[in-house]
Amino acid sequence: MLKPYATQPEDSRGRLHREAMSTFRSPFQRDRDRIIHSSAFRRLKHKTQVFIEHEGDYYRTRLTHSIEVAQVARTLASALGLNTDLAEAIALAHDLGHPPFGHTGEDALCELMAPYGGFDHNAQALRIITKLERHYADFDGLNLTWETLEGIAKHNGPVTEAQGKPLKGGVLPYALAECNADFDMELSGYASAEAQVAAIADDIAYNHHDLHDGLRSGLFTEEDLMELPITGPAFAEVDKLYPGLERMRRRHEALRRVFGVMVEDVLAVASTRLGPADLTSAQDIRDLRLTIIRFSDRLFRELKVIRQFLFTRMYRAPSVVAMRAEVTEMVRALFPLFVAQPGLLPAEWRRDVESARDETALARIVADYVSGMTDRFAIQEHARLIKGVTPETGRYL
Repeated sequence: MLKPYATQPEDSRGRLHREAMSTFRSPFQRDRDRIIHSSAFRRLKHKTQVFIEHEGDYYRTRLTHSIEVAQVARTLASALGLNTDLAEAIALAHDLGHPPFGHTGEDALCELMAPYGGFDHNAQALRIITKLERHYADFDGLNLTWETLEGIAKHNGPVTEAQGKPLKGGVLPYALAECNADFDMELSGYASAEAQVAAIADDIAYNHHDLHDGLRSGLFTEEDLMELPITGPAFAEVDKLYPGLERMRRRHEALRRVFGVMVEDVLAVASTRLGPADLTSAQDIRDLRLTIIRFSDRLFRELKVIRQFLFTRMYRAPSVVAMRAEVTEMVRALFPLFVAQPGLLPAEWRRDVESARDETALARIVADYVSGMTDRFAIQEHARLIKGVTPETGRYL
């Protein structure tokens, strides 16, 4: 049973291209299923979360991260009486626009695309699901519902002021502006409770798994984490309950407690805020004009301490920084090469190039192509096109 302020499937604002309703799936179930079956979703299995895809078999990739975010989103949405299918769809799609090499690749593309309208992975996700996925006979993209598109666009909060000025300064990323022109997502407003759930689920997932991956990489130890808030008490509790527990079991038991602390905190805050409020529709959540699904102030402060620790010891570790520099140069080399020689693009992309009106249009096509690459394909293409290395002449890695 959904709460009155949950997003009701029958109240959906629909799709850009009209379709008949499914006889056995809600609109948001169909959105979720289309995302899972998309090419962009499959490519996430070979895209960086923190560590480059070839650096280890056990580190999270964008795909496993997205699955973990979706799991947390369903748990939170279910506990709060929200629409679990919508929350899951937004969670699964939130990172579809990430280029190879994660935020490192995004930073490089953002710099390269600055003269052509910029690059933003969140906006690129919308471009993928509205234009670049080309599998259906009647339309480009996945033709998702307005509510799912809104959630992807605004799960981190409003994007513009009421007058349309971007809140982060500069100009609105062209991919977001194009999508919004086709299907107004009310970018100055707040999103649904389900979109807010997907956003906090993202925070919970990466706060948890970055600790796990950092330990596995050897960049820090369990003893380091015992000096931090949240993680320190979690390890202390495990040591008290299970003295002498084997290391990997101890690690898992402690980090699952960290996970639980975050989930329970979000549920407590949301229940306190939602309980006394007179909310009778999903629109009432938007009209509150605040983020209602969030961490408590105390836990947020403690998580900032952990994030600062991870920034210093993991995200800016010398080995990680060295790899970031290496893959940044790959993106910086591939992008201008394809702009200068679009004939190097695959045939289906060259057809788009033929209709490009100017250099900006060409650059955006190249950005679509490069951002869609997986880590391994970008490495292989850099080796082949820049260094002249092939499987026959030498190794890629």
